[in-house]
Amino acid sequence: METDSNNKVFINCSNHPSERWSREQKQAAERYGEIVDLPFPEVDPSWDAGQVRSLAEKVVETMMQYHIAAVMCQGEFTLTYAIIRKLKEKGITVLAACSRRRVEEITNADGSSQKQAVFSFEGFREF
Repeated sequence: METDSNNKVFINCSNHPSERWSREQKQAAERYGEIVDLPFPEVDPSWDAGQVRSLAEKVVETMMQYHIAAVMCQGEFTLTYAIIRKLKEKGITVLAACSRRRVEEITNADGSSQKQAVFSFEGFREF
């Protein structure tokens, strides 16, 4: 998605595209600016910490091409931490989406049961 470099953006760095967010989450993000989706990269479990830090640098470099108002960063823990640390060092607001988890259990006619987790967006919390 292209954006005017003068307009503030809310970067969604996760594996949850904003097109699938609830209306409430989109509205909360849009208070910061236009939503830009940057998919959270895959992290090979065999990588060492240096490789993770190197990828974090590349991700942050990509983000810095935008006029950032805030970043939501959620993904593999070590890369998330490295990205957040680099962004905070630059004075960028970094957020996590907070949701309420409800588990609904359904008993089927044959006696088996299914559980379904339903998440409802409650707001953003700053790191």
